[in-house]
Amino acid sequence: MFQKTCEIDFLALQRVTSENADKMSCLFSTNAQHFYQNNVISFVGINASGKTSILKLITFICRMLGNESINNISYSEVLDGLDEHGQATFDIYFYTEDHSVHLLHTVIRKVNGKLIIADEYLKSKPGTKVKSKVDIFAFDDVSPALKRSNDEAFLLDDVSIMVAFNKTNKDKLVITDTLQYTNINELSISEDCPPELIAFFDPSIEYLHIKKTTKDTDIHLKFHGKEEIVLSRLSELNRYLSSGTIKGINTFVNAIKVFSSGGYLIIDELENHFNREIVSTLIRFYMDAKVNPKGAMLIFSTHYAELLDEFERNDNIYIVRNRNGITAENLSTILKRNDIKKSEAYQSGYLEGTVPMYDAYMDLKKRLLHSYKEAK
Repeated sequence: MFQKTCEIDFLALQRVTSENADKMSCLFSTNAQHFYQNNVISFVGINASGKTSILKLITFICRMLGNESINNISYSEVLDGLDEHGQATFDIYFYTEDHSVHLLHTVIRKVNGKLIIADEYLKSKPGTKVKSKVDIFAFDDVSPALKRSNDEAFLLDDVSIMVAFNKTNKDKLVITDTLQYTNINELSISEDCPPELIAFFDPSIEYLHIKKTTKDTDIHLKFHGKEEIVLSRLSELNRYLSSGTIKGINTFVNAIKVFSSGGYLIIDELENHFNREIVSTLIRFYMDAKVNPKGAMLIFSTHYAELLDEFERNDNIYIVRNRNGITAENLSTILKRNDIKKSEAYQSGYLEGTVPMYDAYMDLKKRLLHSYKEAK
């Protein structure tokens, strides 16, 4: 699905200044410098460019790091059509709170219709050895701390050796993705909705109480000045709540959870059912160190180019294209200046591959004109 290598970098690629450092999170520091991560990463592209596939790929990797069997991860279809060797190779770099930097090298193959991890090792080094960003990715002189062995009968062939690393490491990877709700707008919470959140999206609602058990769901909804409504299924709320309110509650409840723990919230087509100001509010919350003290990260896709103007920097934006394979190019490598309006650069075609092809547009126009003449 991807054109050669797909590389996604959560670290700042551009210089971090005192003016924008407070909108990012300092991942770790050495005597030499600070290393910052972007708290918001966006993927923008036209229809069928591959944005959803990239979000699925990121989710797949995170779930593999969290000990899940790769055959049981919902988004394993991103590995359909492996390379000429019948395999996919991942190099995953991450940092842990014991001030260590790690490289997990994983090779996945498909054998008899099943995904297996054919080769894997984990290398680790102290963060004190990192003097520059280049050093983060330099592991040639580091010996593996863990190495996969096919003789290990206790390790399933579709579970990463991260299961052993995670047993001894206190860090826990928290990931919440809402990809399954991209085209289904139904309330997905199982507890009371914070009243401040209700008031933000629909001030006409007095309260929304939800109690979910293994057998039943007890829902109490009340609008100001109206009788209480009692429901038994979350889907029934669609009759009373707007699509924006439902999407807003789902999104912001998940955001609140990762703000308190740190972690990743992944959303496809963030602008669906939202106006621009609501989306901007969510982005600003992630960039506010007081709201987001643990450096939680929002990763989303969008068709809405105007959202790009929310960002002062270019390095938290990826332009996604599909030209004989999906590519994701960081905007900072294309657009060197931060003062150019990003939405205009995107919509003008200056970035190439970000607007529908002219020939396709003309063919569609001719077809519509032909249909109009036939109707007359």
